[in-house]
Amino acid sequence: MSINQTLARTGQMAGRIPAWEEFTGPAAGVVALPNRLSWSGRSSFDVSDQHERLTLYTTLLGEGRREDLARWMHTQHLVADWPSIRRLTARNLISVWESRLPALAAA
Repeated sequence: MSINQTLARTGQMAGRIPAWEEFTGPAAGVVALPNRLSWSGRSSFDVSDQHERLTLYTTLLGEGRREDLARWMHTQHLVADWPSIRRLTARNLISVWESRLPALAAA
């Protein structure tokens, strides 16, 4: 279980989710995550490639701190990919995100 799933279960996750204006992630290019976020397997992701971006975003949702989420997630990609992310991420974590950012629930 990821750290953010645990925090979602205990009601401590909402504060880790950035506000819309805080997301400054790239719309294109390669993101290289530090080992504390991606400790096994791949650590670099091309955000122009939807498959790689989904892997990146689900990793960030599970393990990222507020500053990680803001730094590497792009608002438009997050909204566009949300239907796929919903299927790949724990329900309790998704519900916290959708309650903090209601536009995601409508995506």
